[in-house]
Amino acid sequence: MSVERITVGRLKKIAIYGGTFDPIHHAHLILACEAIKTLDLDKVILVPAAISPLKKAAPVASGEVRLAMVQAAVKGEPKFEVDQCELLRPPPSYTIDTVKEIRRRECDASIYCLIGEDNVGQLSRWHRFAELEKIVRFVVLDRSGKQPSHCYPLIHRRLDISATEIRRRVAQRESIRYFVPESVDEIIQREKLYREQSQ
Repeated sequence: MSVERITVGRLKKIAIYGGTFDPIHHAHLILACEAIKTLDLDKVILVPAAISPLKKAAPVASGEVRLAMVQAAVKGEPKFEVDQCELLRPPPSYTIDTVKEIRRRECDASIYCLIGEDNVGQLSRWHRFAELEKIVRFVVLDRSGKQPSHCYPLIHRRLDISATEIRRRVAQRESIRYFVPESVDEIIQREKLYREQSQ
């Protein structure tokens, strides 16, 4: 009598990392890499937003150019994937819709949602948040170094880089070398992005 061998595989672990990425920079990438290592993720899916519902201003760069910058930033990195689903849907971009769309493809995966520390205070205002909280695990990416006031898992690395600072530097003709990948800098220069001071 033969005994069947049953192999129980580890549940695939993926994280969704949404944002305007206007532009994507090294702090985004470093914290995503830390999340991969800390959470033992199989991949991180970066999702550029069309228009974030709770942001007062629309992104400076177009969705097409922001998508190109994200794709350039992670080119050749096997654990990064870029998804343009939010740019293909009518705005605003709701995370619940993105999660459900990705879950249909990744039905065998445990899904994490990576969010910036500055978004934690607004989570309860997110569209269908109660439903969203049941289907993803929130993980906070913190580059501030402040004591957290929430109970979510934390990926922490003190990094003083922001998209606002990068746009300001470009507008003032200052170098952004080392702030963004070289391929992203090339797109910013080629497309003449952020030449005017944004608010």
